[in-house]
Amino acid sequence: MRGLSKLDRMLTEAKFRAAIVEMLCRAETKLPEDVVSALKRSKIREKNPIAKLQFDCMLKNLELAQKLGAPICQDTGTFTFFIRLGSELELSFDLKKSIDKAVAQAMREVPLRANIVDPFTRENTGTNVGIGQPSVHLELVPGKKLSVDLLVKGAGAENWSRFFMLKPADGEKAIERAVLLTLVEAGGQPCPPTIVGVGVGGSAEITPTLAKRALLRPLTSPNPNRRLAKLERKIMQAANGLDIGPMGLGGRTTVLGVHVEKAACHIASLPVAIALQCWAARRGRARLINGRLKVEVPR
Repeated sequence: MRGLSKLDRMLTEAKFRAAIVEMLCRAETKLPEDVVSALKRSKIREKNPIAKLQFDCMLKNLELAQKLGAPICQDTGTFTFFIRLGSELELSFDLKKSIDKAVAQAMREVPLRANIVDPFTRENTGTNVGIGQPSVHLELVPGKKLSVDLLVKGAGAENWSRFFMLKPADGEKAIERAVLLTLVEAGGQPCPPTIVGVGVGGSAEITPTLAKRALLRPLTSPNPNRRLAKLERKIMQAANGLDIGPMGLGGRTTVLGVHVEKAACHIASLPVAIALQCWAARRGRARLINGRLKVEVPR
């Protein structure tokens, strides 16, 4: 890379936007390998013939989507971007404006369904871009790093997001009850088997973001916090005993994983947020390498 000039190594708006479009395309047409493997393992463990049929349909769907380069689901979702930006990195463009352009471009090129409307008039923007959409969370980090994580969520799963203000003395049993209550009420509507993101602590605006960020963690990556890892396993075992099963038609697998994240909170509060992700758990990631935002292959 010695022959590259400083200008060549600079991340331009065009390069950044192209990477976001590529990431959206990959996320919409190909699931990460950890999710595909979990679906295959769940099918093998399943005893219920109807549940096995559902898994067969899901896996066939994934095969066709990849072969045809078509979206996995008709609901191509809404997009949440989590950006880590190095405080020493110099950019010559507006990240949010570039992401908006990338979303509109991907809508035409993939193509994606137009999902974004005004909440009162229900008028469709026609671009998947609107006030507050797509959602972008920016975190400053040291150095010249840049990474972009993408979470794609359809309305079936998003509509079952829940927020609870529990009593501090209620503890982990109340957190488990809140998750199980949500899953029972949701039934087949969020297209199970789901991945459950749980945010604990923080505040009314922080906790739901924690829950969504938890959905970015691969199923193959255990929680580094022992207490949280134990809670995740306990909730997952209880959830898979509910017999909701794939698409709510019964079976041994109601959730593929439970991911818990925490933040410090007020002494008098115990906020808990729950974010469900459908079986089509779409996500993407890109990192800045030598002046290029490189889109990683989902794993």
